Amino acid sequence: MLLHLKIIGWVLIALALSHIAFPRHFKWRQALSSLTLLNRQMMQVHTFFIAFVVFAMGLLCLTSATELMGTTLGHKLSLMLAIFWGLRLLVQFFWYSPRLWMGKKLETGIHILFSLLWAYFTVVFFIVSR
Repeated sequence: MLLHLKIIGWVLIALALSHIAFPRHFKWRQALSSLTLLNRQMMQVHTFFIAFVVFAMGLLCLTSATELMGTTLGHKLSLMLAIFWGLRLLVQFFWYSPRLWMGKKLETGIHILFSLLWAYFTVVFFIVSR
């Protein structure tokens, strides 16, 4: 499991850093311009803090994998992370509309990739929590 936690750590750090490209990739300047200033800034702040928490999860996996696997607190944190990523997996299927990816080769591939990633995170953290 140590190797899996290290892999997850690096993937989470990469995922967190990918948030830097979100504003340009998703054309937020244009897309969010119709929002009120409060809603626009909430979107930006929430994105920053999501990226920060994902980065922190990655650092936790890289620097404290042994503690996650071998301590009571580590097991509790791992269970919380399993629940977090399990909920994220459910969101992938029950919140996002299939119209965003169905029938589109690239988007379908990304949907499948992230679904597998969220499932992998959930399973590893659940096993570690036992």
